[in-house]
Amino acid sequence: MLKFYFNGSPNPTKVALFLEESGLPFEAVAIDTRKGDQFKPEFLKINPNGKVPAIDDNGTIVFDSNAILLYLAEKTGKFLPSNRAELLSWLMFVATGLGPYSGQAVHFKHFSPKDQDYAHNRYQFEAHRHYQILEDHLAKQRYMVGDAYSIVDMALWGWARMVPFVIGEESYAKYPNVKRLVDEISARPAAARAVALKDKHTFKAEMDDEARGIMFRHMKTKVA
Repeated sequence: MLKFYFNGSPNPTKVALFLEESGLPFEAVAIDTRKGDQFKPEFLKINPNGKVPAIDDNGTIVFDSNAILLYLAEKTGKFLPSNRAELLSWLMFVATGLGPYSGQAVHFKHFSPKDQDYAHNRYQFEAHRHYQILEDHLAKQRYMVGDAYSIVDMALWGWARMVPFVIGEESYAKYPNVKRLVDEISARPAAARAVALKDKHTFKAEMDDEARGIMFRHMKTKVA
């Protein structure tokens, strides 16, 4: 059976969405990143980058959420747009732009020392810029690629459902078409199951000094 290494953060949740939508049987393996599970030797054999999500599909290892989505879509033949060029373009847009900039926006908005105005402003600007690109695209069509729900929409949903946390409570008002798609996907039963998956496992809730030391290891490192 496919093993799914996950926690409740945006990137694993979009893979959970695909698994729930497709009906693929899987075993969920909780990786508590606030306790350092991602750096244990047994997990680093699965993903040497020490991040979730990852899957072990009967010996085939895939890590990075967007790579997993593409792998699973090709494996099952589900939620895979016929326009491959457009699929790859938008999937990589999420992988290299929307996700990383949203993640850094979250870090500098919520977790970094408060004297990091330059970094905070840069990542907020870039996150907004990427959401505006999505907004303009979705103003012209219902879904990201073609006229059917696909893995690109799932990839977008993972982060876009977190817009209030990423760039502010009021930000959905600026991106109504992004919110439209997020709301449509969030209303699907599979999405509810994907979000609820984390509640079946125990994860450390506190972002205390121990968790910060594990997750933000650069803070221990002095660069010459």
